[in-house]
Amino acid sequence: MNSQEEESLRENIRHLIKFVKKKKINEEEELRHIIGSLLDYELYSILTEASLPDVDPAPNKSTGINVLEELLKKIIPVLETDYKSLTTNPDQRDSFRAHIINAVVNTLTPARVNTAAGDEESEELEAVDEEIDISVGGSDDDKFIDIRTDAEKATEEEETDPRAEFASGVEGADETGRNMAYESFKKVESSIIDSYELLSNPEDQELFYDYLIANLKLYFDKFETELADSVEEPSNQAYDMAKEEEPEPPEEGGEEPLALQEYINSL
Repeated sequence: MNSQEEESLRENIRHLIKFVKKKKINEEEELRHIIGSLLDYELYSILTEASLPDVDPAPNKSTGINVLEELLKKIIPVLETDYKSLTTNPDQRDSFRAHIINAVVNTLTPARVNTAAGDEESEELEAVDEEIDISVGGSDDDKFIDIRTDAEKATEEEETDPRAEFASGVEGADETGRNMAYESFKKVESSIIDSYELLSNPEDQELFYDYLIANLKLYFDKFETELADSVEEPSNQAYDMAKEEEPEPPEEGGEEPLALQEYINSL
């Protein structure tokens, strides 16, 4: 091999080495680009998931609170509409609030008493019933013969205002607020009873009852705040003094009254 051939071979080897190195570098760059893209995608996914709202929040640990939350979604809009319609004076709203809470307590109390008594009380009542001797003669009330006609009975029943019975336990309250509360409670009563009767666990029942009363009071507070009168128009001392000392109009033929601004400047 002569010197020219040797030089040509060396040149070819150098080109080959450069080619291999360049290809390796390109492959490394491509691999880095792929890995970087994957990392960027993973990071984007993590940040996106973290920023999304929790559309399926975990329920409360208490079934009673979960049931109450669904109930409040049904009844609060009804109570809010009726409460905010009482705008003549605060006494109407105070009466509405008191009657609604009183009605909830009266409605759920029998169910709570029965639950607290439980099977033990039922067994005791059965034992007592077995020991009672039925009197042959009966009491004087049993001997009463009602001679009223059906029409008279119906008339007397109509004369009994159910709103008066509804207001039992709330004294001296505004009647308009009471009447509105009566109509409003009829819209939500069955929902309250149905929700409470879903629960058989005493702890759930107690939480449901306590939180229902507390939330009703808090929502009424919120409604009252939203109904608060608008802020009084701001004033200042100069305006108040000018308003108090503004001169009376002159008698006929006298001088014309000063304009308000001129009067203020003359003080």
